[in-house]
Amino acid sequence: MYTEKVMEHFMNPHNMGEIENADGIGEVGNAKCGDIMKMFLKIENGIIIDCKFKTYGCASAIATSSVATDMVKGLAIEDAVKLSNKAVVDALGGLPAHKIHCSVLAEQAIKAAISDYYVKQGIDPTPIVGEQHCDCDHCSDCCGI
Repeated sequence: MYTEKVMEHFMNPHNMGEIENADGIGEVGNAKCGDIMKMFLKIENGIIIDCKFKTYGCASAIATSSVATDMVKGLAIEDAVKLSNKAVVDALGGLPAHKIHCSVLAEQAIKAAISDYYVKQGIDPTPIVGEQHCDCDHCSDCCGI
């Protein structure tokens, strides 16, 4: 059911925890499945120098949170905001179709944290981060998007 990479990130998640005085915090959830993800960003000179997460959810939710934090650490904000749920799924070697919504939450949590960072800087995040949307086929069923 799960790839070896998913199980690795679930059993030994990377970057789990909280960043005190985070520059950006994003929290998203899925009411249907109960998953909740909270991402914390530390940003210096436009670069994400640290990213941590707290996730309440299934193995896929924890694995997607873990791999997403790995993927954005060290990136410029402009690059991190381009993180897609497809890239998260690919980095994990795939997810079962009914768990794709977890990758969507990871993407949304990162974008929400980046949006929070921009708001704290007095900048409207919408032109930079854009409207959050979902590009998986069944999200109207699982995510309500």
